[in-house]
Amino acid sequence: MKSAFIADFQDGQTVATLFLVREKEIRTSARTGKSWLRVALADRTGTIEAKMWDNYTGLLETFACEDIVRVRGRVKLYNNAKELTIEQILIAVETDYALDDFLPHTKHDVEKLFAQLREEIAGVKNPWLRKLLDSFADDPECAVKLKRAPAAMTMHHAYLGGLLEHVVSLCGLAKHITQHYPEVDADLLLAGIVLHDIGKTQELSYSRAIGYTAEGQLLGHIVIGLGMVQRRIDAIPGFPKPLAALVEHLIVSHHGELEFGSPKVPATREAVLLHYLDDLDSKMAAMRETLGQTAADEMWSTRNPALRRNLLNVQAYLNPDQPKPKTVPAPRDQKPSGGLFGTQTSETVKKS
Repeated sequence: MKSAFIADFQDGQTVATLFLVREKEIRTSARTGKSWLRVALADRTGTIEAKMWDNYTGLLETFACEDIVRVRGRVKLYNNAKELTIEQILIAVETDYALDDFLPHTKHDVEKLFAQLREEIAGVKNPWLRKLLDSFADDPECAVKLKRAPAAMTMHHAYLGGLLEHVVSLCGLAKHITQHYPEVDADLLLAGIVLHDIGKTQELSYSRAIGYTAEGQLLGHIVIGLGMVQRRIDAIPGFPKPLAALVEHLIVSHHGELEFGSPKVPATREAVLLHYLDDLDSKMAAMRETLGQTAADEMWSTRNPALRRNLLNVQAYLNPDQPKPKTVPAPRDQKPSGGLFGTQTSETVKKS
């Protein structure tokens, strides 16, 4: 089993433990002509650059990206970042590891999160929406994916169980917002919350690394999710067509703008609320992740990719005893790219 994690590595430490291979390549110095093996190694706590300088040619065909390998090496600091000098690298035996050690995952108990979701669904009064939501939650295969799927690749909740955590968080926000705006159909909004990102259970792959499936690359989670929901609705005899259209509209409009990947812009109270609640929760989760990785005495975080800016560590700012802060890097905001249904949209634009 894995004995040490990247987040705990110290300069000068000798390590002998297991990693997931994220990247693998041979690099050559243009100045000296010397070549070396460069790999990016990961576990659930992060990623570390690793280099093997000698005797690596015979190892190149023994492992590939997304393999689990056993590495012996020494940690050192290079340009203020930790990297690993590899002495030995061997393919790991499958019985020696648990995959959850190599992918980041929610800090919450997924079974408790799923129980919370079931409780929210149980409170839905509209019988048609209740049947629709139950058809997903009662499906064992769908339930497994809901408990494991990330909500995104990089922007927010980008870890195992992230999608379920995001959905349950939105359910909590919806309780407050529907009390403030009683004219909102609470059942319809909840249906949109549960189903708006259901396509991500099939858009993303998350067995050994978080990435896109072929279907995800071709279609994106909005199109995939719409198809999933339409098939479930078709399987419920008598499901009202106008209600089906409202549910489908929540899915296709939840990114809020055409330029951010929504085929339609929100046109109902519930759709507008879903868009802004989704955007709020994704942004706050991304900020929590970035600031959580910022040292207590650092005033500015690294650049947050979701907001395209550095974030102020307020506690460090308010504490007059903190050391002098680092200079804020110059902003490099760029207009996001992505097509109407392109999967790049969910990772490069303002939300997903």
